Amino acid sequence: MSQQPLRLHLPDFVDERRMTPYQFRVVALCGLVMFIDGFDTQAISYMAPHIADEWGLSQNALGPMFSAALVGLMVGYMALSPLSDRFGHKRLVIAATAVFGLTTLAALWADNVTELVLLRFVTGMGLGAAAPSAVALTGEFSPKRLRATFVLAIYCGFSVGFVVAGLAAGWLIEDHGWRSLLWVGAAAPILLIPFLVRWLPESPVFMIRRNTAPERVYAVFRRIDGTLPPSLPEQKEPVFSVEESDSGERTALSSLFTRKWLWGTVLLWVVFMINLAEFYALQSWLPSIMTDLGHPMNVVVAATTLTTVGGIAAAFVTGPSMDRLGPYRTLAVLYLVGFGCLALTGVAFHAPLWVLLTANFFAGCCVSGGQKSLIALAAVFYPARMRSTGVGWALGVGRVGGILGPILVGAALTLNWSPSTVFYAMAVPMLAAGVTVALLGVRYGPSRQDADRTGPAPDTEAPSLSHGGGPAVGPGPSV
Repeated sequence: MSQQPLRLHLPDFVDERRMTPYQFRVVALCGLVMFIDGFDTQAISYMAPHIADEWGLSQNALGPMFSAALVGLMVGYMALSPLSDRFGHKRLVIAATAVFGLTTLAALWADNVTELVLLRFVTGMGLGAAAPSAVALTGEFSPKRLRATFVLAIYCGFSVGFVVAGLAAGWLIEDHGWRSLLWVGAAAPILLIPFLVRWLPESPVFMIRRNTAPERVYAVFRRIDGTLPPSLPEQKEPVFSVEESDSGERTALSSLFTRKWLWGTVLLWVVFMINLAEFYALQSWLPSIMTDLGHPMNVVVAATTLTTVGGIAAAFVTGPSMDRLGPYRTLAVLYLVGFGCLALTGVAFHAPLWVLLTANFFAGCCVSGGQKSLIALAAVFYPARMRSTGVGWALGVGRVGGILGPILVGAALTLNWSPSTVFYAMAVPMLAAGVTVALLGVRYGPSRQDADRTGPAPDTEAPSLSHGGGPAVGPGPSV
């Protein structure tokens, strides 16, 4: 009796198996990349008032300082993250980590606003290139039943970076100056690079599509399932295959604008812009608002940190809820609750401190938690081949909101709006985000039983490619 040929098909191979320590390590490394991203992004909020004092800057000058890295993030997300199609997720993560580590180090010697803004812009480009590939690798190495949970988990690394930036600011700035935070922010990514080179694997989907040597691809599959034969079997049939949702001739970027994906992509972009405007406005200006209200540094750090802790706490609820009850319903409810929580924060500025801190926590649950959940929604919405580009462009377009949010709040404060009025105004877009996600769920949720396989609408499967480049029978590129 002849032995059945070995067929290893993605994403079924990962979806049908338990998580292994190897996969958890991939998730942990991606989480560390996100942690450093979060630390670097938030550290400027704590450094900015001290930079302004040292350099004699007005409050208006802080807006470009906050937004420079966000502009760089937008460029990184939109222009650099699609390079993963050509070079692979691993290479892009390592190169981007090196860029933001070195530019953060260079910022230590900046002595004027122009130099610092330029370096923050380049740093943002590196951060923007790394994050989508980290999300894509996490999604690819996670079974579908846990995908939203694990994407949320690595974005908790981003939020933990925010928290640690606050703690480090409290410990370091008073005694060692604001540049001490830059030393920490530069050392962490540079020290992480050797671990990424040694332990982070390349995307199996990328390797299969790029016709990488079968032995290298097989080694990754064996790390996930140790019961596979120790060596690649010799057989005529292709061993590896990848299920696709669009023609293999299309790039991931062009696929975003096809009839199948365009409407859902645009709705995601709208929600990303709203959530990122809320997120960066809250994180950038809350420390300054609290300082202006006369609160000491430890209270300022506590208030800002609680918004981030709230986002982490929310992930423990929203991740499992998205996997079990559905991502659209979960996220829509979270945004509608966020509408009330931001308005409550506006009221709490006139209440006892413990009420304000509690309101900050719940606002963070909805704003920071909503941002993580939205990225998880995008990671579930797009298939593996498009995931890095889809998430990257959503984050990139969303940075338009992230850039405008701090600027608009700064303008409102310059016009002498009270903190309460600012937060009342910030509550309204959260309501719009909840309605938009609900519409997205009505449009796509019921008809998309398997987002990784069929996309938002049925489509004809594309022909696959064999390792040698010729046609092969199967649902996608094969090796």
